[in-house]
Amino acid sequence: MKHLFILLLILFVWYSKAQNPPQQQTDVDVHHIALNPKDTACLETCFLKAHWEAHVRTFLMSTTNEGELKDDYALGAGAGIGVLTRPVYGFQAGISGFFIYNLLSSNIDEPDELTKASNRYELGLFDIENPSNKNDLDRLEELYIKYSLSKSAITVGKININTPFMNPQDGRMRPTLEEGVWININESKKFGLNGGWIWEVSPRSTIRWFTVANSIGVNPMGFNVDGSKANYAGNLYSSGLAIANLYFRPNDALKINIWNGFLDNIMNTAILEVNTNQKLKNNANLYQGIMYLRQDAINHGGNADQSKTYINKGAQANVLSAQIGLKNNRHNTSINYTHITGDGRYLMPREWGKEPFYTFLPRERNEGLGGVHAIMAKTNLNFFNSSFSSGLGYGYYHLPDVKNYRLNKYGIPSYHQINLDAAYRFSHFFKGMTLRLLLVYKIKQGESYNDLRYIYNKVNMLNFNLIVDFKI
Repeated sequence: MKHLFILLLILFVWYSKAQNPPQQQTDVDVHHIALNPKDTACLETCFLKAHWEAHVRTFLMSTTNEGELKDDYALGAGAGIGVLTRPVYGFQAGISGFFIYNLLSSNIDEPDELTKASNRYELGLFDIENPSNKNDLDRLEELYIKYSLSKSAITVGKININTPFMNPQDGRMRPTLEEGVWININESKKFGLNGGWIWEVSPRSTIRWFTVANSIGVNPMGFNVDGSKANYAGNLYSSGLAIANLYFRPNDALKINIWNGFLDNIMNTAILEVNTNQKLKNNANLYQGIMYLRQDAINHGGNADQSKTYINKGAQANVLSAQIGLKNNRHNTSINYTHITGDGRYLMPREWGKEPFYTFLPRERNEGLGGVHAIMAKTNLNFFNSSFSSGLGYGYYHLPDVKNYRLNKYGIPSYHQINLDAAYRFSHFFKGMTLRLLLVYKIKQGESYNDLRYIYNKVNMLNFNLIVDFKI
């Protein structure tokens, strides 16, 4: 892997010296770069005029917990390089990689002495499978072939997709990535089709690639519905995940999205989402959204032994999420609500990404829960031609009792959450650099039965994040 980075670095430096001054910097993933649709005339030009991208990230995170519970901090830094070739008869190739170092940290590999629970946040900057690894943290992230025809494309290999089921969840050093085949059919302005088949995953906070089945359980597994410790890691049987998305946009004011995620032999999740947008005076827009999710177990949920399965046989979940908001060029304010019914837990492997509901706030999720009422309000402001932005979010999450294992997989009590974030995008000499700040404060509302296991790194805590990104 190290030889790959050395080779990419040499090629990047050589390319930079050989070409004209770079074009305007863009903030997109390597394989999402829009290139001139005209094919190159020869293979040499394909590589000489390829699009190169470099990314350097430094991430400082700390968590302060209640009383004598363990506090932690970590400082990580890393860099990566990626390249996407010019088209040759419609074909392009992409490759990227990234390495990370643990520059400074507390004893994040040691559990809290009072609860015996492991670190939940800072460890995720590095490799959760090997907490003591501070230097050899490199990963081949993307390696794919893409064929484009008109406005449609098919991509095969290691890719980065963004769906309600799998998404980058880029709240640590590096995102979640997938390996599979992905198709985009976007010939019409009014409707389109996206989807594919995923057979491997490299979850955020890891450096390995796993089969889809073995990627489930890399993170802590929580409890079974009977209160016993979940034990599905390495015990699930599935050949992969099929994702399909059909969208319909009859006009600028309405968009309908239908998603389906079929996790072979484990579960099926279907989503219907309707978004509307009305233009008002003073360049303002009033927008609304409503989402319905239905989830059902398939066969035995991954294992006939229900103590080792991911979702119990016959289980189901129903979720309704809605939002209404007002935005213009300077601000974006919304009120959001989510209800997960008491039919069962909403489940989606945390290794794969964040939940798609409108009430999501970074650093906590409602995955693994049922019987939830969540309300969240947030506002975002832009200043200085959008070079500086800030946001404030508040949410109240009414959850089932922590001992109601049927509806509370991870033993999280009801809580209030306040998020404050800010970002500054530099220009001139420091163009390409972005400084981000995120503060998260969580306050316990539900009963914890004087058991600190329901408190540590869950509620009554402050999480601090300072991130510096530099992209060229």
